[in-house]
Amino acid sequence: MTAERTQEEILQDLLEHVRDGLGLEATVEIQSNEEALIGTLHGEDLGIFIGRHGQTIDAVQHLAQRILLANPETERRRIVVDAEGYRARRREALEKQADQAAIEAEKFGRPIALDAMTASERKHVHEYLRERGGVDTHSEGDEPERHLVVSPLGRS
Repeated sequence: MTAERTQEEILQDLLEHVRDGLGLEATVEIQSNEEALIGTLHGEDLGIFIGRHGQTIDAVQHLAQRILLANPETERRRIVVDAEGYRARRREALEKQADQAAIEAEKFGRPIALDAMTASERKHVHEYLRERGGVDTHSEGDEPERHLVVSPLGRS
């Protein structure tokens, strides 16, 4: 990585390379602020880029993080790779699933296991349900099947 290239340029190049490699008709948009660097693909039929359960987009995001944060002198920001609002839709779906599990845990007085999810998704749901209140959460299992368990307060 040369000092002349910005993080934005490097992320742009990476996403264009992946897009071209997958043969996708999409544009790449880079948004940048002090907290985050966000690269988004815009287009139709981006399912292959997102992958099954978001595995491909998560892998590209991980690769981008490794490349952009490899230099210890590099500005530390959150790196996000998205495709046509996938991250927001996924977050909304996780919150609905979490709400349903919390309602069931409280109603039936027993723990409810959620589907397996990535570490960042588990963290989001932990925080979401902590703010909601009324339930405890903890993670169980081993990757890639690690999942959250939602328990009524006092029964985790």
